Amino acid sequence: MEKEVQEQYEYARRRIRQKKILYFHFVLFLIGSLFLFVANRFFGFGAGTNQNWCIWGITIWFFLFILHFIKVYITDRFMNKKWEREQIDRLVSLQQKRISQLESKINEDTQK
Repeated sequence: MEKEVQEQYEYARRRIRQKKILYFHFVLFLIGSLFLFVANRFFGFGAGTNQNWCIWGITIWFFLFILHFIKVYITDRFMNKKWEREQIDRLVSLQQKRISQLESKINEDTQK
């Protein structure tokens, strides 16, 4: 029982750490985006280009943030150790069922 409690504690600690890093990434994204925008508009960085380079940078960074968000709140939430165990148990039971079917077929063939 104590091992299960320890696993639950470690899982909760890992999830909190993931969320904390995600929130930090979000704050960093906001501050960095603001910095890029201000540098482009008011300080003239990239003035020689015809394109808004800061918009491209912010868009790419936002896409990376969305990937991070999906990993934390969707992928890791559902595909954890419990999900792995369930999938392994399901596959093992399917293999055992198939083996028993093959054994019964072999027994039928040898009896004929």
